[in-house]
Amino acid sequence: MRHVAVVCLGLALWAVRTVQAQGLTMQMSNGWSFTFSGNVNAFIYYEKSNSDGNTTAPGGVTPPLGVVNATRITTGLLPAFAVFDAKGKEGNTDLGVHFGFAPEVQCATGVNDCFGAQIDMRQVYLTVGGAWGQVLVGRELGLFSRQSILTDQTLFGVGATGNGTPGDGAGTTLGRIGFGYIYPNFRAQITYSTAAGRPYQLSVGLFEAAAVNPRGPYSNTRLPRLEAELTYNRGGVKGWVGGTLQNTKTAPTGSTDGLTAWGLSGGARYERSAFSLTGSGYYGKGIGTTFFGNEGSCSITTTGGQELICAGGGDDARKSYGFIAQATVTPSQGKLTVAGSYGSSYLKASNTEKASSAEFRTENTLVSTGLYYQATKSLKLVGEFDYWWTKAKINGATPPGLVKNTQWAPAVGAMLFF
Repeated sequence: MRHVAVVCLGLALWAVRTVQAQGLTMQMSNGWSFTFSGNVNAFIYYEKSNSDGNTTAPGGVTPPLGVVNATRITTGLLPAFAVFDAKGKEGNTDLGVHFGFAPEVQCATGVNDCFGAQIDMRQVYLTVGGAWGQVLVGRELGLFSRQSILTDQTLFGVGATGNGTPGDGAGTTLGRIGFGYIYPNFRAQITYSTAAGRPYQLSVGLFEAAAVNPRGPYSNTRLPRLEAELTYNRGGVKGWVGGTLQNTKTAPTGSTDGLTAWGLSGGARYERSAFSLTGSGYYGKGIGTTFFGNEGSCSITTTGGQELICAGGGDDARKSYGFIAQATVTPSQGKLTVAGSYGSSYLKASNTEKASSAEFRTENTLVSTGLYYQATKSLKLVGEFDYWWTKAKINGATPPGLVKNTQWAPAVGAMLFF
């Protein structure tokens, strides 16, 4: 017990000396270093949807028929994070392991017993690197569309809440996911990146594949998904292009129908101390509009009393595309940033659906404004207002009575990084 007490006292004294906004770092005698860092954030917001929206279409994100009218206290788009890193160098090889826990502060909407608040193990990976670059193996954020979410103002806020029916809202808010980009998600991967510290960096990875529209026939993933990203970053100018490719089958064996989902993304950011301008977009088939593959193909539906069976390969893939335009202004003192953005995602019917007179185009749009105040080196205070909607056209026109679904939410919150 005396030995344990001495060790604890030593760690406490060391912590007092080394804790900073960037985290807590301990240098080990074998040359390795251990770091603990992360953030805690929480927002209170009131969300309200309209009472007459009745748009129901594939890919719609905003719920119909005014089902939301509530005040909530939750984490924002960025989850709270507890991050543990260990890094070392053996010979000419850089080694590292990383664990990222993402707990939530809330339960789902309408839940009385709050015993199961979510703890999401978002990051678990190892890295091996050197002058030749780095290989990452494990679970980490994907490559396709990741720059869009990393430059999104709502990453430090709420954006679209993602709440529609009782039981929703147990995870993070949606932010701008499905309103300008597809969520890159944290997925198992093996990714190679060229050496950091240069203006250009290329990353190429193999990822655990995902079903294309879980309700449809394309749920068998024989091969991993391929993702790639090329970035340029120098002198306040950042640009990126990326792509993704995945083939999904209708059955695990045999000569079966397959659907090849693919997507392209890109963007640019111009940043100075007083302002920044950011624009990005994506285009693809079979990739959906929110999470990769979700609503990416037609499913078995009923049109005019007859079943529409979707198993036609490439003709079943739905086209999707989107964009974001964002501007921020930071006055001379540098503590307050004012930001505004507008972005939309679209999903269009597949050729199979068009041939069966089931043509549609679904639009999801979000307008966001926010004030982000850096009160101290580690503490950020946020005030944000978000307004979003879903609307659709069926067979080239908006049917009578098909009113767009709208929702809005003012939010305030605090984020503490360490």
